[in-house]
Amino acid sequence: MMDFRFRADETFAREQDQADELASFREHFCLPIAPSTGQPQHYFCGHSLGLQPKTVRQAVLAELDRWASLGVAGHFTPPHPWADYAADLLPLVAELVGAQPEEVAIANGLTVNLHLLMASFYRPTQQRFKIMLEARPFPSDRYAAASQAAFHGFNAQEAIVEIRPRPGEDLLRTEDMLEQLDREGDQVAVVLLAAVNYATGQFFDIAPIVELAHAKGCVVCVDAAHAIGNVPLALHDWNVDCAVWCHYKYVNAGPGAVAGFFVHARHARRFDLPRLVGWWGHRSDTRFLMPDTYELAPGAAGWQLSNLPILSMAALRASLDLFHQAKMARLRAKSLRLTEYALALLDGLNLQLLTPRAPALRGGQLSWRVPEPRRLANWLQSHGVIVDVREPDILRCAVAPLYNSFQDIWRLATAWRALTTERGES
Repeated sequence: MMDFRFRADETFAREQDQADELASFREHFCLPIAPSTGQPQHYFCGHSLGLQPKTVRQAVLAELDRWASLGVAGHFTPPHPWADYAADLLPLVAELVGAQPEEVAIANGLTVNLHLLMASFYRPTQQRFKIMLEARPFPSDRYAAASQAAFHGFNAQEAIVEIRPRPGEDLLRTEDMLEQLDREGDQVAVVLLAAVNYATGQFFDIAPIVELAHAKGCVVCVDAAHAIGNVPLALHDWNVDCAVWCHYKYVNAGPGAVAGFFVHARHARRFDLPRLVGWWGHRSDTRFLMPDTYELAPGAAGWQLSNLPILSMAALRASLDLFHQAKMARLRAKSLRLTEYALALLDGLNLQLLTPRAPALRGGQLSWRVPEPRRLANWLQSHGVIVDVREPDILRCAVAPLYNSFQDIWRLATAWRALTTERGES
């Protein structure tokens, strides 16, 4: 529950913003402007695309200028030579996912990375070939899993196993997840689980699932796309085998931003693992000698393929600097205060909340099941509040504590209440 008494007036929201130690970070972001009013919109779509940090423009322009003035020499010219551009970014990414710097890499897109890791960690046999996912995973995870099974000659419908909620429920219970894994785990090759479900916003209890999965002989891969920058992660301590994520949601690195992945340290020198390779996964100290014999880099670096996309990396650098300053623990505390405030203001509207109420089981995303969600989203947008819809009946609202404020929450609730009053639903 909230650690303060709330009031439903705007003065209270202003007071909370004035007392917020992270409030100044909002000034580091470009807030979308409503065409009708010329005023900043109240943006709750960080679960889909985060806002642009103001420092991104200069960071990208700096690399364009270096390209213009240096040409190919930019690969080895300080600061931030392109050939080693990720070196000081890896500790910042590792900080967000709870990993050692050697366990993370920045490359490709999320699903590309998922396929690369599955090539190594999904090694099906006739007895153990199934891939277990939570019910209603992000579609790309299901597509990737099904195609991996088919690639290995298995029937995808037989290979994909979903952990479903109990009848009449929307959320997964940890005990049910463990029970199904214990019952079916002998046939499961990989447990592919989101840290935060994209539709409901549920934050799963990963550690006990990993422990049981390993006891059953399964590999665990985590999709952290809706979790990184949203909730505290501990991929190393949870003993996850591998993980993937994107950086364009809560991490605010821009549309289609370069993604990231994790491989646990215990696999760092498992050079016997089959994998798809490219020259950037070669040992960095001899990579530019262009040897005929391939020598894999240890750690996550050994799963890299190609040169880094520097312009996208520059945008990521600008955003990671803000996270490093703000610190995830403080962001998490503010996120919980903001979401508790939102729930308190909206509880009187008789809404069907999909997201868990327990703070430990959710992040900044709140999802409701509503009739005509598209109409509701359009109404809110006409009142300067940006949310999104997942068909057929889910409205999603994400609180990003780096740039969302208590006044944003108050405006969301005020606009929503205005619509219910118009409809005579309050």
